[in-house]
Amino acid sequence: MQRRRRKGAENPLADRREALRTLPQIGRLLDSQTFARIVKRYGTDLVTRLVRDEIARIRERIVSGRLEGSALERTIRPRSVARAVEAEARALLEPRPRRVINATGIVVHTNLGRSVLSADAAEALAQTARHYTDLEYDLDEGRRGSRLGHLDALMAELFPGAGFIVVNNNAAAIMLALRALARNKEVVISRGELVEIGGSFRVPDILAASGGKLREVGTTNKTRMSDYSDAIGPRTGAILKVHTSNFKIVGFTDQPKIASLARLAAKSGKPLIVDWGSGDIAGLGSLGIHDEIPVREILDAGADVVTFSGDKLLGGPQAGFAVGKPELIAKLRKDPLARVCRLDRLLTAALHATLAAYVRGKAFAEIPTLRMLALAPAEIGKRAERVRKTIAVTIGKDARIDVIDGVSKTGGGSSPTGERPTRLLAVSVPAGDAGGVEERLRRGDPPVIGRVRDGKLLIDLRTVLPEQDATVAECLIRSLRR
Repeated sequence: MQRRRRKGAENPLADRREALRTLPQIGRLLDSQTFARIVKRYGTDLVTRLVRDEIARIRERIVSGRLEGSALERTIRPRSVARAVEAEARALLEPRPRRVINATGIVVHTNLGRSVLSADAAEALAQTARHYTDLEYDLDEGRRGSRLGHLDALMAELFPGAGFIVVNNNAAAIMLALRALARNKEVVISRGELVEIGGSFRVPDILAASGGKLREVGTTNKTRMSDYSDAIGPRTGAILKVHTSNFKIVGFTDQPKIASLARLAAKSGKPLIVDWGSGDIAGLGSLGIHDEIPVREILDAGADVVTFSGDKLLGGPQAGFAVGKPELIAKLRKDPLARVCRLDRLLTAALHATLAAYVRGKAFAEIPTLRMLALAPAEIGKRAERVRKTIAVTIGKDARIDVIDGVSKTGGGSSPTGERPTRLLAVSVPAGDAGGVEERLRRGDPPVIGRVRDGKLLIDLRTVLPEQDATVAECLIRSLRR
């Protein structure tokens, strides 16, 4: 026979039922002075839903036995519920994407938004966002105009005699070129150039989406002119050469030069399309970056159409250019896909300001991407030493911070073998918790993104804007103190 429960013995189910009766009423919470400010800031409907969600979470924890006693008393206080609800509302509504500080030394960092806009480009974008514009209106004629017309004069200065079209990214520019010039026809491409361009998208996928038919030639490491010439026939629509943006094959290799492919294309009457996604139009040879060819030189070598990105080495907003023979570009402009992938007014304004810097000869002074690439190690080292001293005064022996030699990367699918010498802040923690410091930096406000190597946290100020140096020091101090 089951024994009777002794008077006063513990009854978890009864305790939980009693605890559930203590849950605050949602209406009273919302009407309380504690919630007045939160409701005013975030709105009644959202706060009501978030309060319901929070009370439901508390109820679930009580029922499962994970919340009781003094912890329960603290959790159900109106101020505690208000703090939880406000944190949820803030996380939901804070601006996204978040501003971060790039201390990785990767200049064109795809995961961090690639290029930082110049001051002029950012201002042009902001002004355009706040006002109506003459995006597709001809003020002189009083009738409809062309949004690409805003870029005509600048592009004529940068690429004399060439036609152009600009769409919303380089993948769209490649697909548009293939669709307009080689739809339902074979596109001849070296097997070693069938690259993945990021996000699991690959050149064969884009080619297929354009309606072109892949015709691989050569091998991974060697493709000869005879491979191309043997593949060209009545079914050929175009020859495609692709920049191997994020890797380099070295050793026993061979690839024809663009000029040789251009002569073959001209002889066969097929267009040569060159995807040179990195978008170098300034020339970076003086910086020791020799695996990037300026777009103008590719056109001069005989390419019929060159496509490239606006937010890589060009240093502007996300965009995709196709520049080349006017009669071929005219076909791209007439294709319906051009309308699908067109630029909006914000990108048009930012791009105009970016191109204007090149036309004025001020690109390396005004465009952050080029300015960062051009920074000398000695200049970076001076900044790093100032940051090191600031941290050392506060942290003392809690960590060791040195300034050491290192390398920065171009990044963003540009110059896969190109490196720039730099000076790094190397943070060593006695407990060996460099990963923990990196995580706290990354989760801080503002987030600072560094990298860990050989048990040290490395901070490269090449990609940190000079006015952010003091913030980096403050964030490092907070992360190390924890």
